[in-house]
Amino acid sequence: MGSPNGDLDISPRDVVILKVRVEYPTVSTRELSDVLETEYGIDLSHNRINEILRGLSESGAFRETILPDQEMFRHYLFRIAFHYPNFADAWESCYWDLREDPHVLMFFNADSRYHWHLITQFRSDDQMGRWVHDFFKEHGDLIEQFHNTMLHNVHKFQTDAAMFDDILVETEEGRSYLEEHYGVVRDAGSTPDE
Repeated sequence: MGSPNGDLDISPRDVVILKVRVEYPTVSTRELSDVLETEYGIDLSHNRINEILRGLSESGAFRETILPDQEMFRHYLFRIAFHYPNFADAWESCYWDLREDPHVLMFFNADSRYHWHLITQFRSDDQMGRWVHDFFKEHGDLIEQFHNTMLHNVHKFQTDAAMFDDILVETEEGRSYLEEHYGVVRDAGSTPDE
């Protein structure tokens, strides 16, 4: 099953396996095998599940990430608007510096005046301030505007397993797995109780 953008080709069965791994991140593959058979009617050995998960990881379908407790760091949202006269000469260096910076937790484009958004983490406001100062010294000619917001409490930062239902509902095979699990086929974007 390809994504709407055609990026990855993952079978509905493998989407279910990924969904169950996300839902039960710490259980053994033997236990995953039991859940898959009981809840979705998928009968695979734990060795085969390991192979499939390894293949999905190698294909880029998911990445295993360790997220430290949010109390260890302060998080900030940085938004960057470009000074376009300098864009062609300056964007690439800035881009790679941000991609490689250990303080950058997430870096993405957005549809707004601020095209680059970053979620960053620092130990203190002072450390963040020094980083911003150094960033402007190095890349200030690219920046038209810079907006900084401290994220005081990160209440949720995870992908819930139910999000994979939106992929599964796209194919007949996927809908059959959903019906096995929920007893009815759900529409994309609905919650299990709807």
